[in-house]
Amino acid sequence: MTRDELIELLEQYRAGIEAEVSLLQQLAGIARHQHEVSQESDFVAFRQVADNRDDIMRSLVSLEDNLREVRQALTSHREQARTVPGYEAVAHRHLEALRLVNAILSTDQESMSALADAELARRSAVVSLEKGETTLAAYRRVLSPPVASASLVDRLG
Repeated sequence: MTRDELIELLEQYRAGIEAEVSLLQQLAGIARHQHEVSQESDFVAFRQVADNRDDIMRSLVSLEDNLREVRQALTSHREQARTVPGYEAVAHRHLEALRLVNAILSTDQESMSALADAELARRSAVVSLEKGETTLAAYRRVLSPPVASASLVDRLG
């Protein structure tokens, strides 16, 4: 591969990784917001945030599909590419993207844990309500026994 081709590939990758980092920064903010609403058990807000996240994820996946071949070509010619000016800056941005992905995954794990805790609390509340309902229904039967006076009316009527 010629030096000019490497320069062109590196420039393509630089532009792509910049766009990816920008999307990942947005995604990190959304992940933090999802974590906040999951702790508050605000599922309406969570769904809205999840829709925004889906939009960004679609953009990120599309961008990554376009960069895959460029990244593979640069990886195949890494030794030559390292001699191209700007390679270190692009490699640094690549590592920044990786750090952002790891931070997002960590936040997502915390969100899933909060959602699991909320689900356990919800199930416990349902069980408690069901027990209370059963007890209250039994108590109602004690307070208002079946009416036996209807047979008396039938005999006199």
